[in-house]
Amino acid sequence: MKIVVNGKEQSYNESKLQLLELIKLNKVQQPDMVSVQLNGEFVQRDNFTSTELTEGDEVDFLYFMGGGQR
Repeated sequence: MKIVVNGKEQSYNESKLQLLELIKLNKVQQPDMVSVQLNGEFVQRDNFTSTELTEGDEVDFLYFMGGGQR
């Protein structure tokens, strides 16, 4: 299966791959702080284990950072 992760194509031998597995395979830092978009739509954290990826999906791992005033 081929999917695009953060703009780069990746290939996997698995025919089925769950989003949480992809997070682990990509060694995402702070997985409990990452937001995930799948084909342009945000995925709820509760659905990471039940969301299955398919051929050609586009996944983006996003971190939102806050700023402050000086």
